Amino acid sequence: MPLLETPLWLIGIAGLIGYVLGSIPSGVVLARLFGLGDLRSIGSGNIGATNVLRTGNKVAAVLTLLLDAGKGALAVLLAAALIGPDAAQAAGLAAFLGHLFPVFIGFRGGKGVATFLGVTLAIAPLVGIAACATWAAVAGYFRISSLAALGAAVLTPLWAWTWGAAEAIALLTAMGLLMLWTHRANIRRLISGTEPKIGQGK
Repeated sequence: MPLLETPLWLIGIAGLIGYVLGSIPSGVVLARLFGLGDLRSIGSGNIGATNVLRTGNKVAAVLTLLLDAGKGALAVLLAAALIGPDAAQAAGLAAFLGHLFPVFIGFRGGKGVATFLGVTLAIAPLVGIAACATWAAVAGYFRISSLAALGAAVLTPLWAWTWGAAEAIALLTAMGLLMLWTHRANIRRLISGTEPKIGQGK
């Protein structure tokens, strides 16, 4: 973690703004705009890009991915520019939690993969690129989105250590552990061999 130099009330404001940004359910909004119905009643019921892809609308899925990543990155960059690096990390974590537990849709959110990547890219760009590359490599080889997410969650703190971003390791580890928790059902299906592949219906 960076040195805590900002007054706690300012860090709290940064966290609140980050949480509100993270709570915006991009997939739900886009599914309605594209006439796909209520995303929470489709496929896995998840609000992320992978479930949007199950509707068959690739454009909506890509936009969901970009917006979910973008809200995490925006929270970090705003806090960094206006307050400081300690507030930026607080905002990033809050945005991630907002995606997992969004106030706008009853605190039942997504699994946090895109937002994790967006926060990581904004906090430490080289580490973020490595995280995205990890996701893409695992997804490309195994064609399983959840396995790619788990690979990124586990390896990203290692990439932070490798590229000298030690101040981000605690944040990335916390988000990674939360991603393992949000993917607990996926982990059970991976073990049983029943986890669907990318583009395959649940």
